[in-house]
Amino acid sequence: MSISKGFSNVFRIPELRKKILVTLGLVFVCRLVSQIPTPGVDWNTLGQMIADFKANSQGGLLDWFEVFTGGALGQCAIGFLSIWPYISAQIVIQLLSSVIPSLEKMKKEGETGRQQIAQITRYLTICLCIVQAWGIATALSHPETLGLPLPAGRTIVVNPGLAFNLMTVIGMTAASLFVMWLADQITTFGIGNGASLIIMINITSRLPTALFQAWERYFGVAGKTETAQGSYAELLILVLFFLFVVAGTVMLTQGVRKVAIHSTRRSVGGGTTYGMQQTYMPLRVNYTGVMPIIFAQPLIQIPSAIIMKFSAPGSSLHHFAQELSNVTTLHLIVYGILIMFFTFFWVATQFNAIDISENLKKDGSYVPGIRPGKATAEYLDDVMTKLTLIGGCGLLVVAIIPMLLTGGRGIPWSMASFFGGTSLLIIVGVALDTLRMMESHLLVRKYEGFLSHGSLRGRGGV
Repeated sequence: MSISKGFSNVFRIPELRKKILVTLGLVFVCRLVSQIPTPGVDWNTLGQMIADFKANSQGGLLDWFEVFTGGALGQCAIGFLSIWPYISAQIVIQLLSSVIPSLEKMKKEGETGRQQIAQITRYLTICLCIVQAWGIATALSHPETLGLPLPAGRTIVVNPGLAFNLMTVIGMTAASLFVMWLADQITTFGIGNGASLIIMINITSRLPTALFQAWERYFGVAGKTETAQGSYAELLILVLFFLFVVAGTVMLTQGVRKVAIHSTRRSVGGGTTYGMQQTYMPLRVNYTGVMPIIFAQPLIQIPSAIIMKFSAPGSSLHHFAQELSNVTTLHLIVYGILIMFFTFFWVATQFNAIDISENLKKDGSYVPGIRPGKATAEYLDDVMTKLTLIGGCGLLVVAIIPMLLTGGRGIPWSMASFFGGTSLLIIVGVALDTLRMMESHLLVRKYEGFLSHGSLRGRGGV
């Protein structure tokens, strides 16, 4: 009853109620942007081309785009790019700050440095929007260059040319920047992280389609059970399996390794002396989040699509690209290797054990049993390496579950994507973060939170 009571208490706090309503309103505007079609595009032809391509693919790039754009792919909406150029720019800047001294210096300059990095990120977002929108416009005008099955005698773009490309670039860039602005407003005036919430809403917007496909698969079309493809036993197993996967994903997202920290610094204030304090440093098991999966999927699909385009059908190279693109043993092996590689790569570039040990030393803190300085850095690096291995294996299991369901059981990708992969990780992570923020408001106002004992932890482990 604690969870239901917690949700009922949410709307008793005027400030929290206002934040939730503002968030819902801004998210609704984001969804409207993703439904406005790009002028000059024949939706019927585009829809038929996408359906023909999906019939010969198993969770490829088009399925991936369909999930993360919230259905904007079907009508090539001006909001097709959504918040992703901004997210991509943030990732690029975060990676570059590890190798470019000037960016790393900005990160350490406090609020002023963060504002400068934010401005650079926005400029990079505009550049990415222009490049991606131009590529989309070119692909719509000439889909045959990408090997997409265009219906005979039909074109996607009514009047292809420079004017259409410029119009598409302007429309999609403006829409993406508008969504970026809405995300900032959600973060400032709403509840939760705006960019993360928009991504989660885009993913969950495909849930009605997944439920409809599940109904047709297990209960038939229009109530005709003879058209059902799956059994009730399979449905029961899938429901139980889904609950198990969600529980495992929550554990992976929330799991931390607590490293004990002792502080020897003493301070005197107001006539009271405070002695040694003992805290802990939470090291996340899944330190990388969804980054390895986001990096790995395109690095498989894009090269394989290029190879299939420029290789002769029936050749060994063409066959290799097909094996790599579809859900096969080769695909799973390469996918797993890439996920593990990017898991360790992301931790290596973002987790700086030397800086952490130096900061602990300056604050008069130390890890019990470990000498300050280099020994502490080596200890933290060793602990983080072991955690990264565990987290990477967990990510790998979660990532391949949808592929196994699609390739092994023939479950549609729109259904299987909710059983793992990036979709489930983002939904679970964002939902937990949002609930944690709501719970903090409840506890400050002396209301009961969502849990009767303890509190929800954010992905930072605090």
